[in-house]
Amino acid sequence: MLPPSLQKLIDELAKLPGIGPKTAQRLAVHLLKSPHVRIKPLGEALLSLKDGLSFCEECWHVTEVSPCNICCDGQRDKTKICVVEEVLDVIAIEKTGKYRGLYHVLHGVLSPIDGVSADHLKIAELFSRMNRHPEVTELVLATNPSLEGEATALYIQKYLVDKNISITRIARGLPIGADLEYADAVTLGKALQNRTDY
Repeated sequence: MLPPSLQKLIDELAKLPGIGPKTAQRLAVHLLKSPHVRIKPLGEALLSLKDGLSFCEECWHVTEVSPCNICCDGQRDKTKICVVEEVLDVIAIEKTGKYRGLYHVLHGVLSPIDGVSADHLKIAELFSRMNRHPEVTELVLATNPSLEGEATALYIQKYLVDKNISITRIARGLPIGADLEYADAVTLGKALQNRTDY
């Protein structure tokens, strides 16, 4: 029905996370209708994406130089490492302006159902980093509050339990503006467990 080149673009766009077949079709048709001058920079950006970028050899965040700017920043608290699942989690935490330590990006979570074990993640690199940097006194586990995120945090915590280090977990609970009546029991329970002085 569609020309092969357009169908190939739709198929490739649909492989991206969060893009279903209908969205892929809309994006492909939008690109088809766009002037060449608007499509060329997109194509060049896609082609050069892998050329100038790599992962920091220390924290595994995306960077143009290794070690990355965060790891090299002398104003950072080198005694704290925040462990996150993905690169975008670093960006989200940085936007808060509330954390000034270092990071470690795992590039996923443990998921036996999907065949993802510790060997597929940057967990061994985290443990090696902890051994190389005895100045680290706190490890902040900031994996998502999903079953896989909790399993990953527990795996890391159990490995480091005998180390002389404080292992903390980001708080979980209700977001600002949420109504109690719409909260699920687990979220509401966590909010009650993690309550603080007012």
